[in-house]
Amino acid sequence: MVAAYGSGTAYAADGGRALRVMTFNLRYASDSRPNSWAERRPVMRSLLRHEAPHLLGTQEGLYGQLRDIAADLGSTYDWVGTGRGGGSKDEFAAVFYDVRRLAPVEYDHFWLSDTPYLIASATWGNTVIRMATWVRFRDLRTGGEFYALNTHLDHLNQYSRERSAALITQRLGGLDAALPRIVTGDFNVAAHKNPVYEAMLNGGALVDSWDAADERSTQYATFHGYRPLVRDGDRIDWILTSPGVRTRRATINAYSAHGQFPSDHLPVQALVEW
Repeated sequence: MVAAYGSGTAYAADGGRALRVMTFNLRYASDSRPNSWAERRPVMRSLLRHEAPHLLGTQEGLYGQLRDIAADLGSTYDWVGTGRGGGSKDEFAAVFYDVRRLAPVEYDHFWLSDTPYLIASATWGNTVIRMATWVRFRDLRTGGEFYALNTHLDHLNQYSRERSAALITQRLGGLDAALPRIVTGDFNVAAHKNPVYEAMLNGGALVDSWDAADERSTQYATFHGYRPLVRDGDRIDWILTSPGVRTRRATINAYSAHGQFPSDHLPVQALVEW
């Protein structure tokens, strides 16, 4: 049986100013069955083509996997990213975008450590390298600009997550204050249940699009690990925005096909405008 898409037609059919945003931990490509990349790729392709995000922040993607996704999305998409080990090594926090809607003006990467511009640095006790990628985009439909930042915080080390949140908020604070921000990521802690969440909101500098949305889908735990979905479970994957950004709808997309999920996380989506 094929499950319904999580957002219906609200995202794909919108033709106005609103921007379709998605954050998605892709689960790194593996040949191990079940849930190998070969099994998951067709489901991923169907989901992404249907939802057609203008902006897609990804986590865990390997270089070849990202090339597959780029091929599946087609020539109307491009992406920005680098491996957290440098170049094409290791996982990426890549940002995909629809070239018909968005044009990158500038971008950069930094590592979540005391030496943020030292490639592959990790100084806060985490054994996995962590990083962030940000892009300043021009919206070709409206002419306005905004910042998008995408990241993946550590899965084990709370101190590292707290220091990472502080560094990210510091870096966001150094960007042009007149421009909106959209932050996507897998934060590896539950919204409302960890100091990292409050640190990322930074006293109101950012808001949680899920909480701020005019409408919301059913809430599921965004990490499911290929097990049955947990209704009203923890959201560890977030889309955060500047307070002036309106979220028309927020969705946790539970799409699967013939029992196969595209990833061990559910994508989180927001339809936003300003």
